[in-house]
Amino acid sequence: MTANSRNIVWRLLRRNISPGQIIGYALANFIGLAIVITAVQFYRDVTAGWNTDDAMISSDYLVISKRVEGMGSLFGAVSTGFSRADIDSIQSQPWCRRVGSFTSSRYNVQASVEMQGRGMSTSMFFESIPDEFFDVSPDGWTFDPSAPGEIPIILSKDYLALYNFGFAATRGLPQVSESMIKMVPLAVSISGNGRQKEMPARIVGFSSRLNTIAVPQSFMDWANDLFASTPADDPSRLIVEVNSPGDPAITSFIERHDWETAGDKLNSGRASYFLTLVTSVVIAVGAVISVLAFFILMLSIYLLIQKNRRKIHDLMLLGYTPAAVAVCYYRLVAAVNICVFAGAAGVMLIARRVWSQSLDAMGASVSSPWMALFVGAAIIILVTTFNILTIRRLTRRAFA
Repeated sequence: MTANSRNIVWRLLRRNISPGQIIGYALANFIGLAIVITAVQFYRDVTAGWNTDDAMISSDYLVISKRVEGMGSLFGAVSTGFSRADIDSIQSQPWCRRVGSFTSSRYNVQASVEMQGRGMSTSMFFESIPDEFFDVSPDGWTFDPSAPGEIPIILSKDYLALYNFGFAATRGLPQVSESMIKMVPLAVSISGNGRQKEMPARIVGFSSRLNTIAVPQSFMDWANDLFASTPADDPSRLIVEVNSPGDPAITSFIERHDWETAGDKLNSGRASYFLTLVTSVVIAVGAVISVLAFFILMLSIYLLIQKNRRKIHDLMLLGYTPAAVAVCYYRLVAAVNICVFAGAAGVMLIARRVWSQSLDAMGASVSSPWMALFVGAAIIILVTTFNILTIRRLTRRAFA
């Protein structure tokens, strides 16, 4: 069909088009799509802020320990370790991805350091966990038991802050940065089981997730085998990777067993869970509005074809095919949907600029808008495809 013929058909069919119905569909679809892609972008921007090391909302890890009450184990053998059954019970929960155990040093550790001619020495402890649970992967995080050398250590960032703003500030000692303390050599004395060994050590990284002094698992196993004078106990702490932080089932499970978590991970996890829940509800509302808009358009097209039934019949007698008539409606729907997508994308980008200023002030960087735009484009393509299929079916029925 030539362009002139299409123009003739369009001029004939557009007489009964109701601008109010088209505007109503466009407005409803615009509101629904704008809600959906704006909610998607907002969720991505906020979650980008809590997936960093210094996240404002908790990550997907919990450190669990058993509660110590009263006199603890002072006058009796009160176990605070997790048995194999406890670990299996946690692992079987639907919200648990994996569980790691803390391995404690069963030997004496004495560490010393010299800074500006002044020496310091202190008793300390070591712990280890599987490497996949660390939030950092520093260079030099290896230890070869067959050729024992320098001990790599990952330190909690909280410990460095306590030294700088607590101990050093009151003792007249220099405050140090992370990069500086990595260059300070440590001397570690390990003793136990009738043995003693002096070894060099160095801090190679700092963890925001773990509140401990961590060494590689290979070193811990080697040292416990040589210097431990007591048999291995059940792990006293577990690190758990969860798939939905803040899930009420996690809180219920931990409280039911009278366990506790380090810090306020459960409370901050509830914030992320609540954000996910609210975002899902908002997206669902936007999707419902978009679906209703789709039916509004389908009803409008149906009524429009019914009004033009006589004209369509006349076009059939003149040799026009159903496709020749349907293409006019295709172009109308496609043009309206493209305008709807452009408007919704503009609203999302404007809203993103508004909240990005607040996120930047909190030190959180926003994510790229391309994913939200892709979601919006996919929805529009899907809606347009259904529109076209429905219009094709209705026009063929009118030609029958």
